[in-house]
Amino acid sequence: MAELRVIVYPPDEDGGRRVRCDGEILGRAFGPGDVIEFLRRAGLDPDDVDLPAPGLIEWRGGGPAVWSSEAPPER
Repeated sequence: MAELRVIVYPPDEDGGRRVRCDGEILGRAFGPGDVIEFLRRAGLDPDDVDLPAPGLIEWRGGGPAVWSSEAPPER
C-alpha cells in the first residue's frame, strides 16, 4: 500500500483545522481525536497512528497540541 500524504492545516478563527489526505478534504478537526477518526475513515488503523511522529502527517501552523488561531502569550 502506498504511503498516504496527510496535511493538517493551521487553525481557523474557530479553532478548527482542515484535514486533507491524498488531495481529498476529510473534514475539519477540533482536536486530536477528530484527526484520528478522519484517518480511521481513510483506512488507517488508529492504533498505528502516532500524531506527533514525523512522516505520516504534515502539521501546518503548529503540531497536534495547537488548536487555536491565537498566538501564545509573550513571556
